[in-house]
Amino acid sequence: MATYKSKPARINRSASDLYNRFSDMSRLQQSLDELPEEQRKQIGDVEFTANSLKIVTPQVGEIAFVIKERVEPSKIVFGTESSPVPLTMEVNITPAGDEAADVETRIDVEIPAIVRPIIGPQLQKAADKFGELIAGLSI
Repeated sequence: MATYKSKPARINRSASDLYNRFSDMSRLQQSLDELPEEQRKQIGDVEFTANSLKIVTPQVGEIAFVIKERVEPSKIVFGTESSPVPLTMEVNITPAGDEAADVETRIDVEIPAIVRPIIGPQLQKAADKFGELIAGLSI
């Protein structure tokens, strides 16, 4: 098992507010649709439903994540529906005062050690990009 983490992002919202926002992913689609075109291009092809998100990348193709576990107000765990390898992604929310929280994404993936040097950097980029996406949609 390999783990890739994004950098923590400080969001000026309470942990419970962030948890509520991300536990129903369909709320994020509207925020995504309202972003300026340039920011949408940087994010790429992402689609949200109430319990899932779909990401399309040229390198991997389509990866669909479904919410598998919710731990209010600190964690939301996603599992893959379509992925070449077993993969989970967590959104971890840590309170940083009454009106702020730190958000970090973590990807756990089962890949052979021999291919980690090849695939690992792409998975790290994915963790970082998803962390940026979460931070951007939290405002």
